[in-house]
Amino acid sequence: MTNVHAFPSSPALVLSETDAERLSALALRAIDAQPVVAGLLLAEIERAEVRPDPQTPDKAVGMGATVQFLDEVSGRRRTVELVYPQDADIAADRISVLTPIGAGLIGLSEGQTIAWPDRDGHTRLLRILEVRRAAA
Repeated sequence: MTNVHAFPSSPALVLSETDAERLSALALRAIDAQPVVAGLLLAEIERAEVRPDPQTPDKAVGMGATVQFLDEVSGRRRTVELVYPQDADIAADRISVLTPIGAGLIGLSEGQTIAWPDRDGHTRLLRILEVRRAAA
């Protein structure tokens, strides 16, 4: 097991009302087909501070945001766009919010780190380096 004592496992999350509503509905529809990821996503939405859309910080990861993050376990930096499942295209670095990494990124802000499971059940430490929100 990975030692995560130096990192907060549950940093504060901020979501827009629109993202929280849409993602809750999406996760509930996916709960039978993808119970683990849908459950993780629902848990993150539940603990997030939900704000009116105009009051959501630009540096918080929301849907359509482009996120540069560091996997502190592998040392790999990635830049991805967080999208809904139908828009996902791994070759174009568009990852679905219904993947372990996608669900782990939602609501985080620049500078935060989260200990999060990957598809294989290993813990990854994901640190948000930069967030660029999509224009409204």
